[in-house]
Amino acid sequence: MLRMSSLFLRTLRDDPADAEVASHKLLVRAGYIRRIAAGIYSWLPLGYITLRNIERVVREEMDAAGFQEVHFPAMLPKEPYEETNRWSEYGPELFRLQDRKGADYLLGPTHEEMFTLMVKGEYSSYKDLPLSLYQIQTKYRDEPRPRSGIIRGREFVMKDSYSFDIDDAGLDLSYSKHREAYVKTFKRLGLSYNIVSAMAGAMGGSKSEEFLAPCPTGEDTYVLCEKCGYAANVEAMKTLIDAPAHKDFPALEVLDTPNTPTIDSLVEVLNSQYGGGYTGADTLKNVMLMADNKPIAVLVPGDREVDIKRLQANLIGVSELRIFEEEDFAKHPKLVKGYIGPQDAKSFGITLYADPRIAPGTAWVTGANKKNCHARNVVNGRDFTPDAYVESAEVRAGDLCPSCKEPVIIDRAIEIAHIFQLGRKYAQALNLTVLDQNGKAQVVTMGSYGIGVSRAVAAVAEQTHDEIGLSWPIEVAPAKVHIVATGKEDKPFDVAESIGVELEKLGITVLLDDRRDPSAGVKFKDAELIGIPIIIVVGKALEQGNVEIRVRKSGEKSESSVADAVKNIASILSKLS
Repeated sequence: MLRMSSLFLRTLRDDPADAEVASHKLLVRAGYIRRIAAGIYSWLPLGYITLRNIERVVREEMDAAGFQEVHFPAMLPKEPYEETNRWSEYGPELFRLQDRKGADYLLGPTHEEMFTLMVKGEYSSYKDLPLSLYQIQTKYRDEPRPRSGIIRGREFVMKDSYSFDIDDAGLDLSYSKHREAYVKTFKRLGLSYNIVSAMAGAMGGSKSEEFLAPCPTGEDTYVLCEKCGYAANVEAMKTLIDAPAHKDFPALEVLDTPNTPTIDSLVEVLNSQYGGGYTGADTLKNVMLMADNKPIAVLVPGDREVDIKRLQANLIGVSELRIFEEEDFAKHPKLVKGYIGPQDAKSFGITLYADPRIAPGTAWVTGANKKNCHARNVVNGRDFTPDAYVESAEVRAGDLCPSCKEPVIIDRAIEIAHIFQLGRKYAQALNLTVLDQNGKAQVVTMGSYGIGVSRAVAAVAEQTHDEIGLSWPIEVAPAKVHIVATGKEDKPFDVAESIGVELEKLGITVLLDDRRDPSAGVKFKDAELIGIPIIIVVGKALEQGNVEIRVRKSGEKSESSVADAVKNIASILSKLS
């Protein structure tokens, strides 16, 4: 039994200054976590019990699905990651270090290479497959902007599992089994979620889906079609474009457009001096960026912004992406800031990418690469040709669903899991093969499946909290019952103790507030803040031989005789489960 008189716990009345989202504020105030450094948190007793409860649920569902648990070190050698090119592909997010002899190591962000090599060292026949292994372990990523408490940190706990199959049909089956296990896991954790199409990114592979927990302050944005059910992370959203009708446009015409470095100022001049009827959608925005220290231009319609996160997810092989700065323009004097057009990109040595909305055969108003001048009738395929098309423009509510062409809605969420069909990328790189029925070597095909365990703590808190504090589901809570003894006499404390003992005999975990000094009001506020599912008040009602039972989530209150309290509490808990 956890006793608040001796529990290592201090609740806070004020929100931490650096906290922006509810889960961060409440987990700190309720004494679950404490900040050590940017993106790095320690777990206090209540928080660590909650984290372990989520680990337990994840582990039970993985085991029930027939997956086997292993464990790897967090510090890993450089060489396997060089063989798969991820030593460089991961870029600055990878924590790199050296030992005293100068040998290179990393702190594991994920463990595909290690799992692949483990199976390679033990198995050699198709008869050994299929196989699924998992671990629950701390991961490390040097996030450029760690934020939102434990939602996006530089050190976090993750469950990662990997499937190994002889062929693609086997991979499909393993993928489905993991997907089903995840559905069961999140149902037990009390999380609402959507499964959406996603980008594989640095992980590689083909099919990829995310489990997203809807949350107004979530950092992931996804689209949802309410008609057909299509759902995708905005990074994976495919642009639906009708092929433009063939049209012969007039020759490119340079216009005098002084003091129009912005789209709004350009449209105003076009409409006042050059015929009218123009909107931002008729203009072409040229966004200059540095991709791994090489200049690129990204073309999007003038009424949309470039979504950098979406662009980077679709620019395969690019590790670092940033907007042009003044010093970059200084190094490329031919680029006229505010008046850049794609017509001269090749002569300027700039790689040209275009959003699919900039379709071949479309005409635009864009920069003329000359101060105070723009050009109209600039046609894709005649006056410029993109080096590649890449999904890069911001996605908006009302954009057409690529499945049924109905308008989509946009929502925000926390990513709680990501599953991939990796295929043979890592097995090929690390030479993981087995002999098939004919004695021929076959490259194994793999899947990768991750759950953010520590992030799930925050996701549950975000979805279940209310205006007075945390409100945990049964499976997650650090205790199922919070007993609050009030008053100055011994009797309420003795009765509270006896009820707690009887509950624990039934396997029901208890947090007992047996502190003598705080007032009843302080104790009640702490109980509401901490968020245990059932709160038992042993106080004034004891004069009639009763205790008060409060359901934290609904606020429902009732009284029970002391004699029937344990039975009634167990009954309420069974209904909440």
